[in-house]
Amino acid sequence: MKVEDIKKIAVMGAGDMGHGIAEVALLAGYKVALRDIEQRFVDRGLSRIKESLDKLAGKQKITEENKKAMVANITTFVDIAESVKDADFVIEAVPEIMDLKKQVFQALDAAAPKHAILASNTSNMSITEIAAATKRPEQVVGMHFFNPAVLMKLVEVTKGGKTTEETMQVAYNLALKMNKVPVRVEKDSIGFVYNRINAPAQILLSLMVEKGVAAPMEIDAKMRKIGMPMGPYELMDYVGLDVAYHGALYFADKLSRDYAPPSWLKAKIDAGTLGKKTGKGIFDWSKGRPEIDLSKAKEDFDPTALIALQVNEATKLLEAGVVKSPDEIDKAMVNGGGSVIGPFQLAKGIGYDKLAKICEDLAQEFDVKVFEPTETLKKGNI
Repeated sequence: MKVEDIKKIAVMGAGDMGHGIAEVALLAGYKVALRDIEQRFVDRGLSRIKESLDKLAGKQKITEENKKAMVANITTFVDIAESVKDADFVIEAVPEIMDLKKQVFQALDAAAPKHAILASNTSNMSITEIAAATKRPEQVVGMHFFNPAVLMKLVEVTKGGKTTEETMQVAYNLALKMNKVPVRVEKDSIGFVYNRINAPAQILLSLMVEKGVAAPMEIDAKMRKIGMPMGPYELMDYVGLDVAYHGALYFADKLSRDYAPPSWLKAKIDAGTLGKKTGKGIFDWSKGRPEIDLSKAKEDFDPTALIALQVNEATKLLEAGVVKSPDEIDKAMVNGGGSVIGPFQLAKGIGYDKLAKICEDLAQEFDVKVFEPTETLKKGNI
C-alpha cells in the first residue's frame, strides 16, 4: 500500500484530539468518518470542526467553497463497524486506557478492510501491546498528533514490534500530506520522544511542590520572565491534570517508580479540579487564562535544571536506538512545543559537563535515580 491509495480516513473519538485530527484530514483533502460512543459526542466534535473551518474561512486561509466541500466530506457514526467498513486508514483517539484501546483495535481489526492501516494517537502507550489485540500487527502504527492538532506540527510515527517498513512509510508520508512534521520513532518506547524527554522534568516540578521547595506561581513567574509564553504548571493545567496524572501512573508502572504522581496531584484529581477544562486546577481558570504575578518569581531557580534533565533523557533514547540522531530529537522537541531550539542545540551552548553535574546534584538532592546522568551525557560525545 502507498499513501496515494488512501482516499478515506476514519477517526475513532471526537474529543479534543479526535475532532482536531479529523479536521487535519479534511484540510488535506480526505474523506473522513468521525465516530464516538454517543451521538452527543459526535455532534459536539462535528460542531467544533465547523466552527474551526468558519474561522479559517474568515481569515481567508480557506475559501468558502473549500469549507463547504470539507463539510460535505465528513460523515459521522456511533457504530464502529459502519464507520470503518470502507476506510483505508484509521486513527484511534480514545482515552489513554490500555484495555479500552485494545477493545477498540479488536473491533477495528474485525470491521476494517484487510488493506487498512490502523494507527493509534496514544501519547505514551505501547504500540506493540495495542497491535497484539489485532490479527494485523504489521499494519498497526503509532501516529501521535499534538494538541491542538490543527496548529501543532509534530507527529511521532512509532514502529511497533511487528510494524512493517511499508506501514511506517505510509504513515510518515500521510503526515507530510497533512502538512505536519513527522519524526520516526524506530523502537516502541514508553512516551516515545516528546513526552519521554519531558517526563523527568515533570518529576522535578512535582517534587518541588511536594517538598515545599517552590510554589507553582513562583516557578511559572520565573519561566515567564525569561520569555516562555506559558509556565510548566500553567501548561499542566491547560493540557489537563488528569492527563498528567494518568501519564505518571503509566510511566511509574512501565519505567520507574520515580515517576509515581505526587500526593498533591492525586488530591486535585480526587477533587475533580483538573485544570482549564473544569475551571480550576493548579490555578483558577474561571475568568479565562490565569494571571501570573511576575513579582513572585523564584529568582534562585535555575531553568537550566529542566534543560539538563531533558538532554539526559534524550541521551537515553539515543543509547537505546529509539531515535536515530540528535537532530531528529531536536526536530521533535521544537515542533512538539514552543521551543525555538532543541535540547541538543541548547546543550552545545551550555556544555555537556555542566549539564551532567546538574543531573548528578539533582539525583542526590531529591534521591531520584532517573535524574542520574548517563555515560553519554558525562562523556559528551554526542
